[in-house]
Amino acid sequence: DYPKKFNYSAINNYAFNFTNGNIIALINNDVEILTKNWGSTIYSYALRQDVGCVGIKLVYPDNTIQHAGIILGIYGSAAYSHKNFNRDDLGHAGRLQKVQEVSAVTGAFLAIKKETWRKLNGLNEKEFPVNYNDVDLCLRARELGLRNIYIPFVEGIHYESKSRGKPRGQEFRSWQLEHKNFIKR
Repeated sequence: DYPKKFNYSAINNYAFNFTNGNIIALINNDVEILTKNWGSTIYSYALRQDVGCVGIKLVYPDNTIQHAGIILGIYGSAAYSHKNFNRDDLGHAGRLQKVQEVSAVTGAFLAIKKETWRKLNGLNEKEFPVNYNDVDLCLRARELGLRNIYIPFVEGIHYESKSRGKPRGQEFRSWQLEHKNFIKR
């Protein structure tokens, strides 16, 4: 339970205080992991000394891609690679089906070594309370010389994001501020 105003970064920073083990995983409550024995695969990548953050293939319930890594520069900031492609498509040069280094991975499912999380001081809850906090974390990991990895053969369904639509009102104004912070970053 987090008794304060919704702040994704602050919630995860708070939850970190209750974690055990060498690897932590941020997994949204609207993500269903489809791959059996996914933990050992994720841990085998996340434990590597040269790796910062690890992400997986996330699909919408209609079997289209939500997340296959995040690439900087799309829409002037950052966006998902191969968004809305079919789950089984190969993607550009087979990229949807290959383990690879990406700019960042989504916080809807993100695994990271506990020691790296500490070095990075968790998610930036002031500048990125709801949006771009995952990308910021991954970029800070890259600044430490670490690689962010997308793993296509661990899959999950992300139920909520496609139906959320575009932010409106105060939510839109908050997104604008975070987007401005991210562009500045």
